[in-house]
Amino acid sequence: MTVLQIAAVLIVLAGAFGAINYLFLKLPSSIGILVVALFASLGVVGLDRLLPGLGIVAQVRDLVIGLEFSDALLQGMLGLLLFAGALHVKLGDLRRQWRLVFLMATMGVALSTVVVGVGFSWMTGMPLLVAMVFGALISPTDPVAVLGVLREANLRKSLETTIAGESLFNDGVGYVVFLVLIGIAFPHGDAHGSGLAGAARLFFQEAVGGAVLGTVLGWLTFRVMRRIDDYALEVLLTLGLAFGGYELAVYLHVSAPIMAVCAGLLIGDIGTKHGMSELTRRYVEGFWQLIDEILNAVLFLMIGAEVFAVAFSFDAVTAGILSIGLALIGRLVAVAVPVLILKPFGDHAPGIVPIMTWGGLKGGISVALALSLPEGEWKPLILTCTYIVVLFSIIVQGLTVGRLAARVGREPDLV
Repeated sequence: MTVLQIAAVLIVLAGAFGAINYLFLKLPSSIGILVVALFASLGVVGLDRLLPGLGIVAQVRDLVIGLEFSDALLQGMLGLLLFAGALHVKLGDLRRQWRLVFLMATMGVALSTVVVGVGFSWMTGMPLLVAMVFGALISPTDPVAVLGVLREANLRKSLETTIAGESLFNDGVGYVVFLVLIGIAFPHGDAHGSGLAGAARLFFQEAVGGAVLGTVLGWLTFRVMRRIDDYALEVLLTLGLAFGGYELAVYLHVSAPIMAVCAGLLIGDIGTKHGMSELTRRYVEGFWQLIDEILNAVLFLMIGAEVFAVAFSFDAVTAGILSIGLALIGRLVAVAVPVLILKPFGDHAPGIVPIMTWGGLKGGISVALALSLPEGEWKPLILTCTYIVVLFSIIVQGLTVGRLAARVGREPDLV
């Protein structure tokens, strides 16, 4: 199938499944599309068992594998989703919470990687370095899923900013940690050199390079937009920044996710204040909200369909179920330790630890990173466990975290 045909199939199915959810299930849009896609996939499996001569599962599996979910997300969709999410976060709000956001997105990701990696190695007998790779890919949270399910809760502003900032940055940091550990665990063909020195160089190049590139490109785009008063052209400039900047970051071997977040933050704050008219601001915000919702629907559809690419076995499913608890423990450590460290320096919003622990939803980036692993004896187990953790996170945690947030983290009623 051509790229255009694949895109047409995905958009048609996302629209159809979204309509089914809206009319019957009435779940949050993204979660509902994933649930319908998952049931549709299981229905195809059931039909194939009833009529084995049709070979439906084999045909659908070839189609799903041909979608190249990992490349589609990591090389394209992720940049647009992160840029769109960063547009809604104000630098002034983020500056007040920067210490907590920074620690959660760096120290928190590292702690979660170690906790999950050590536990997964002990649980499965997997070599520790390979298990640490699993810890790295399961530690990032999905900013789109997190912000989507918490949008309806009346959260305190400080808590809302912390959740948004941490979920945006830990994707980029988690991706860099994953690349570093891949270079150590699977050193063949590693251009950066193996060992701690090579890992440190790679981390600095990816993380700092991505932040610098995103800031520079965002600033240059802002300077051009200040000289223009044409909403259609300015929307096009932001699209070019997100697309072109992401591909340039990939080409330069710096962190494309961090680039997208930094560029989005600059345009969403300084750009909207000083570089856009009110009309342009409304069009830019509306355009990126629409892009966000469409790509989110397609992404969750693809996650549901990836069940065909996962090899399920009794041992792998058992390990996956146990990995759910392991991932939650890692997330608890990633949230609680930074909060405890910063406790002497100021008060934090009530309920921050339970909300951010249970609300640390895993999503498409974890599945994409698992699919991108080099072929080997441990890849099927890692992929299965990742998929089970992601399904539980999105469906179970996603459907309940809103009520938890509304109960313990909402803005107090004014008397």
